[in-house]
Amino acid sequence: MPNKINRRQLLKASLRASAGALLVGWSRELSATGASQAQPQKLDVIIVGAGIAGLAAARRLKSQGASVLILEARNRIGGRVWTDQSISGVPLDLGASWVQGINGNPIAALARNFNLRTLPTDFDNLALYASSGQRFSNSEVERIHKNYQRMVQSLDRLREAMQNQGQDDISLQAGIDRVLVRRIVSDKERTELNYAVHAVIEEEYATNASDLSLFNWDQDQEFRGQSVIFPRGYGQITDALARGMDIRLNQRVNRIEYGKQEVKIETDQNTLTAKRVIVTLPLGVLQRGVITFSPALPEAKIKAIGRLGMGVLNKIFLRFPRVFWPKDRDTFGVVSERKSEWAEWVDYYKYTGQPVLLGLNSGKHARDLEALTDDSVAAAAMQVLRGIYGRSIPDPDGVVVTRWGSDPFSLGAYSSISPGASGKDYDTLAEPIGDRVFFAGEATSRSYPATVHGAFLSGEREARRISDL
Repeated sequence: MPNKINRRQLLKASLRASAGALLVGWSRELSATGASQAQPQKLDVIIVGAGIAGLAAARRLKSQGASVLILEARNRIGGRVWTDQSISGVPLDLGASWVQGINGNPIAALARNFNLRTLPTDFDNLALYASSGQRFSNSEVERIHKNYQRMVQSLDRLREAMQNQGQDDISLQAGIDRVLVRRIVSDKERTELNYAVHAVIEEEYATNASDLSLFNWDQDQEFRGQSVIFPRGYGQITDALARGMDIRLNQRVNRIEYGKQEVKIETDQNTLTAKRVIVTLPLGVLQRGVITFSPALPEAKIKAIGRLGMGVLNKIFLRFPRVFWPKDRDTFGVVSERKSEWAEWVDYYKYTGQPVLLGLNSGKHARDLEALTDDSVAAAAMQVLRGIYGRSIPDPDGVVVTRWGSDPFSLGAYSSISPGASGKDYDTLAEPIGDRVFFAGEATSRSYPATVHGAFLSGEREARRISDL
C-alpha cells in the first residue's frame, strides 16, 4: 500500500499501492500452509481480508494464543500486495513495490527477519525528457526543481493565511492556480510545473491535485532512509506472514451483525460466529457499501468514509527483447502538455535482470485507461516511448496492465485526503465499535496512510487493542 518518499524533493516518482503473492491454488477450506484446520466452537477473532493488515493482526493475535480465522474474498492472499509472474516467471509487483524509507520501517524489519533481498531505488537518479525526445540538462532539471520549491513555499503561505482567517478548505489545484496567478509564469514554465506537481504529488497520492485538500494533503509522516524493492517480489512478505494462518479464500462477506456478546459474519458460503471481528476492507469497498453492518455503522464513521478520497495508481509492465533505454538511470520522466499521461517510468532491468520497463499513471488518466484493452494501453505507452527513443525501438513481447479502480475487492489503490477532509477522518475510521468490531488497513492509519507499513502497523494496533480487553 499502497508508503511515501520525501514528496517535496522534485522528480521522485513515489509509489505505494499494493502488491502480494499470486497463490491461486488454495481451496476455500485450507489454511495458508495448505493443511486443513479444525474450527473451534466459537472463534476469538474473525478477520475480514487477507491483506497486510489482516495478516499482521492475525500473526500477533495467534502468537498470544487466540483462535483466529481470516476470510478473504479473492482467490489469493495479499490484497493490494500482488506479485505476478505471468511474463516468463519474472516477479512483477502489480500493487505495492517499494519499502519507502527503511529506517525504523516495520516492513524493512520483516525483510531482515525473513532474509529477503532488497535493492535500493535512487529517485534522484532520473533522466527527464520532453515528449519530443529532447533530454533536459542537469541545469534545466535543477531550474524546474527550484521553481517547484518556490511554488510549494507559496502554497504553504497561502494555506497558513487562509487557516488564520478562518476560510474554508479548497483543493490543492485551486491553491496552485492562485499562487501561479500572482507570478509571471510562461507556458513552458507552467508545463514544467505541471509535470513536477504530477511526479511529486499526484503520483504519490494516486489522485489529481484537484481532488486533494490544500489544508491537509500532506499531513502524514514518513520513515527516512533508502527506498528499496524486493527483486523477488513484495509477495514474499505476505507469504511469510501467512504461514500457519487459517485462511479461507473465495469467501465474500456480505453482512456483519454485532451485539453485546458476539459477532456473526455472513458470507456467500455460510455464517460464522466469533467474539470479535477485525474489518480490513479497503476504503473504496467501504465507500461502495458492499457489506451490510447491523446495527449500521456510527454516523461519524460513515461521514469519515465519505470524506476521504480513494485514488487510483495503475501500472503497465512492458518486457522487451532488449534494453534500449539508458541503464545508468533508475527512473525517467516525460514532460508534456498532457501532464498526467505516461509521465513516470521505472527501469526494472536493475531489479530483475530482464528488459522490463514500468510505466505509472494515476488519477483520472489512470481511471480512463481502465476502459481500454491491454493492447490499447500498451499502444499508448509505446507511442510515448517511441517519441523519446525513436521509431526503431522493438515492440514489447510481454505486457501486464493493472486496473485497481475497477477491481471489485479494492475499488482503488489507496486513500488520500480530499478537500474538506482531514487526518481526523483516519482516526474516526479506526475507532472500534464497542468491544466487538474493529477496523484496520491503510485508511485507518493517520500517520502512515496509503502505505504497506501503515497497513501493517494498523493490524498490529487492533490486535493489541483486542488483547488489552
